[in-house]
Amino acid sequence: MTHPLVLKVADAVADFLADPATVPPGSDAAPSNRQHLAYGPTGIALLHIERAAAGLCSWQRAHDWLAAAAGHPFTSGPDSHPFYGAPALAHALGCAAAHLPGAYQRARDTLDRQMAADVRRRLAAAHRRIDAGHLPELAEFDTIRGLAGYGAYFLRRDPTGADVRAILDYCVRLTEPAAHEAEALPGWWTPTGPSGRPDGRYPDGHANSGMAHGIGGVLALLALAARRGITVGGHREALRVILAWLDRWQEETGRGLAWPYWVTRDELRIGRLGPSEPRRPSWCYGTVGLARAQQLAAIALGDTDRQVEAENALVAALTDPAQLNRTTDNGLCHGYTGLAHVAARTADDAHPSTAGQLRAAIPSLLTTVCPPGTDPADAATAVVQDEEAGPGFLNGAAGMALALLAPATATPPLSAWDACLLIA
Repeated sequence: MTHPLVLKVADAVADFLADPATVPPGSDAAPSNRQHLAYGPTGIALLHIERAAAGLCSWQRAHDWLAAAAGHPFTSGPDSHPFYGAPALAHALGCAAAHLPGAYQRARDTLDRQMAADVRRRLAAAHRRIDAGHLPELAEFDTIRGLAGYGAYFLRRDPTGADVRAILDYCVRLTEPAAHEAEALPGWWTPTGPSGRPDGRYPDGHANSGMAHGIGGVLALLALAARRGITVGGHREALRVILAWLDRWQEETGRGLAWPYWVTRDELRIGRLGPSEPRRPSWCYGTVGLARAQQLAAIALGDTDRQVEAENALVAALTDPAQLNRTTDNGLCHGYTGLAHVAARTADDAHPSTAGQLRAAIPSLLTTVCPPGTDPADAATAVVQDEEAGPGFLNGAAGMALALLAPATATPPLSAWDACLLIA
């Protein structure tokens, strides 16, 4: 079943972003954001790649945005990460090349060599850190800046290659307990706050659960690899370690299970979470992204009961007013279109007992984004010119339009653009 208004809004956004030369200046169009997948032209290119693959526009728009991104050298090495620099461009080029065999091959080969060298340096540093008994930084392992994000790329680019196996070996090692100040901590315990910087509110660090910056991304990577038949020593045990941690800290909301964004040292010591208001469900943090990661892990392990439990938790999050009231925007990362997209991805793999409930939750999410009577052109203009949203991928118009396409048309994404989010 299609949702014509939603599709018209997505089309209007794409038309507004048709030409890099005519996009209104703003924070996302600033030169400093050129290399950002989250904000810059590589993320906007993903929208046009997906639409071209679906036959909704010409490939010229995608080429124009990729050219706008690649007009100057891209950063590689220590100053790059999966959402910035060479890896960001490589992801976009890979999505285009999936439908244009041989396209951008020379550029992709160059980027792959740069990224493989960076991965080797990062892995060597991570293993030295573990050998020394130190705690990791979030940017060592997370999806946005770390090795889970690199794993997402190489799992698509070269799934049986050495880089994938080396990253998976590291992920397994990350789940081994860490001894710190006479306490046993999970191996992914970080000494900083959730921002990745020292924070007086987290004097003893925290264990981050999120898909963007926490162990949720590692869980999803391990699960996606296992589903493809790609495993390393200790792989399934590592999945179970992360799942056991999430089981330990899950909460019952009265409608279903939910998981915290993170656990502090004080909470770890007393064995329970501190009081809190209902948390926003989203891809980046909270129940929506973690439910998808746990569903993928359960499928990889053949654990139907856990799979159904995770899917029911997602249904609850998408239909609970107390949680949805915490959602305040329409973006992909933590807004309503992101909820709809993760729901659609999860429904595609869901158990027959929950698939219908997941799909039934999507129309109301789309209606929140595009209420009846919405003028598509006005909606597109508003989101592109919104200073907080802007034209970009992760929080802005391009990501919103991308996330609308699959649930609105009941057609799975064609270009693997969401592989960088580790939900597929």
